[in-house]
Order: sequence, then C-alpha cells, then structure tokens
Amino acid sequence: MAHTMAEKILARAAGKKEVFPGELINARIDMALGNDITAPVAINEFRKIGIEKVFDRERIALIPDHFTPNKDIQSAEQVKLMRNFAREQGIVHYYEVGRMGIEHALLPELGLVLPGEVVVGADSHTCTYGALGAFATGVGSTDLAAVMATGELWFKVPPTIRVVFEGELPPWVSGKDLILYTIGQLGVDGARYAVLEFTGPAITALPMDARFSISNMAIEAGAKAGLIPPDAVTLRYLEDRAVRPYETVLGDEDAPVLQEFHWDVENMEPQVSAPFSPANAQPVSQVAGTEIDQVVIGSCTNGRIDDLRQAAALLKGRKVHPRVRLIVIPATQAVYLQALREGLLEIFAEAEAAVSTPTCGPCLGGHMGILAEGEVAVATTNRNFVGRMGHRGSRVYLAGPAVAAASAVAGVIAHPLELGEVKK
Repeated sequence: MAHTMAEKILARAAGKKEVFPGELINARIDMALGNDITAPVAINEFRKIGIEKVFDRERIALIPDHFTPNKDIQSAEQVKLMRNFAREQGIVHYYEVGRMGIEHALLPELGLVLPGEVVVGADSHTCTYGALGAFATGVGSTDLAAVMATGELWFKVPPTIRVVFEGELPPWVSGKDLILYTIGQLGVDGARYAVLEFTGPAITALPMDARFSISNMAIEAGAKAGLIPPDAVTLRYLEDRAVRPYETVLGDEDAPVLQEFHWDVENMEPQVSAPFSPANAQPVSQVAGTEIDQVVIGSCTNGRIDDLRQAAALLKGRKVHPRVRLIVIPATQAVYLQALREGLLEIFAEAEAAVSTPTCGPCLGGHMGILAEGEVAVATTNRNFVGRMGHRGSRVYLAGPAVAAASAVAGVIAHPLELGEVKK
C-alpha cells in the first residue's frame, strides 16, 4: 500500500513494515532536545525514574537560549542545573553562551538533525527540522525525561495534509509569507494533530533558510509536524554538516492524504499576521500605514543568514525611523560571524539598529526588547498572542524580514517596494 513520508519515517522508527493514521506505536528517537526552560523540568523527572545514565550522550542536545545571556538569578539557576547535568552525564551537545544559538537554528546548522529521522524536543517549534525531511515534533518535559532514559517514545500516527504551492514567487515573498498564508487559510487548529507536507514548484525553488521558516510555524496551524520532501537543495545543505549517515525518505505520490490544497503564489503579496493570532494573515497592503514602535528581526523562524541579508539589503544607506527601535538578533554564533564578514552588522549599526548576541529573548517576552503598554511591534517571530512580547496591552504583527526592515525605515507597516530601489 502507498504511504506518506511521515508514515514511512514512523514505520521505520517503530521497526514495522507499515503504519497507518490513528495507530499507536513506540518509536526509536534519533535526537532529543531541551532548552533552559524545559530541560530543568525534564532533568528533575529523569532523576525520579531511577536510571543513572541517559540512553545516549550523543543523541541529546541541551541548549540554553530562551533567557540567555542569563537575565536574572532564576534564569541563571536554570542554566546552571542544565549545565551540571550535561557535565555529569557527559552529554556531548551542550552549547554554552558564546558557542550556542537559538536551538532550532543551531541543531540543523551543526548537522545534528537529519532526513528520515525522528526528532523530539521539549519546545513546540521542534517541527522546524521537518524542512530537512525529518519527522520532528514538540513534546512535554516529562516525555523528554522518558526519552532521555529510554531513547523511545509513543506516538499516534498522524494523517497528512498536503499543501502544494504553484507558480513563481514575486519579489520579497518567501517562506515566512507562504506559512503565514497557510495558517491564514487553515486557522490555528486546521491541521490539528496532522502532518503538514509542503511541496510544489514554489517550495522547491526556496533555499533551506526559507524552508526552515515554513516548517517552524507548522505548529501554529495545530500540526504535529511540518515536512518538506528532501531534494538537491537539502542534500547540498547537509553535505558538509551531517554528523552521521542518514537515508532520505520520500512518500508515495498516490498515498492517501486527509486533505490537499493547491495555492498559486504568482500574485501573492508579502503577508502580515495582525494581533492576536498568526491566523490573522493578510496581504501587507491591508495593514500598511499602521504606526509602530519596535521591530524585531530574528528568532528561530527568521534569524538565519538569508533573513539578515534581506533586511540588510533594505536598510543599506537608510536609517531606522526616529520613532522606531530596531533589534536584530542573529540566530547563532555562526550566523553572527557570517553577517560580520559580509558587512551586514555594519549596515545594521549604521542604520541605527541594535544587534544582539543569539537569544530567543523578546520572542517569548523574555528580555532584549519587551513591549510596554500600548506599544506596537512588527516581528519576524512566530506568535503574536496577547502579551506574547510584553505587556498585555501591546500588539505584535508577524511578518518576514523584508516587511520588518521596510517598516523599521518607514515608521509604519510597509511593503518593501515602497522604499524604492535597493542599494547594492
């Protein structure tokens, strides 16, 4: 029988010939992840199990990224607990400040998550790794504790919803716009406990950084995972990164799916999601002119080098509007260094933006850019719920780096084309 990509990956991980949607399975985990918020809970639960050693010290990653550099005593204690556990267990993939990055950008960059694998993380945006063709999903901290002890976890096999993007992408439209459009069409629960599988000419034309943005936000439509079939772009990305052998998995074209959508991108505008839901996606022209106080370019959704290049192209030779604060956060140290070598950080500084060390920071209302009551932000982050980035009376508009940069210059939400010619 024909099967989807997700079903094939889960079948292999479960040691079965085939699995079907709705079936309960026990699957072997290839990589498990925790951060400075979720890992301490998992570590405490792990100790209660009574097992002395983790299942595999090379298959667990612990990344301090949410409140780092430590913003207060509590966050420092959280990281200390995680750091001590990593040393005690000999966990190979613990990355300290100065070497770390935002978890969902760092793991792919280091080649730690690979096609055909099953990856779990105690963070909802673990679905990011679906861009590489892995079945990757977020779990609770107690589930992470069980995985650290046994290397296995149970799943209910999800059905698949296929999204096909046809046509050629217009200028300044990229992965973030496609996923915001998808969430706008499906709603925040339209793909609940299903796999979103993205394909079509517009997807295959995207570089890896844009694909990561798409898979990252699959959870915002309620999806269990967001998969993109591996192709030549995927393999080139992994060529000098993969830390272990892997085998790509592709679904059968005639595999039954729960739903299938075909959307043409030819006339698509950059998308913006208005408060207070990622599902409030609309063309930028519908919200253009909205006055803003702050812009954040970064996060596990859009803090990669291609995102910073887009922003820098629009900011070069321009200044951030005097009424606006622009915060740029490279997602990893490697991205920071690359941006430094390419002169992007100089462009940001000359535009009067603030550049931060890698951190999740403002995305979750942690630090490095908290909003006050009544303030409005444009952010390349992934959520804009009430109080997400600070005061409950603040508002966040989600957008890609191009709209974010253009808006920082204009002082209002703006289409990148409104700035005119991009300076080389």
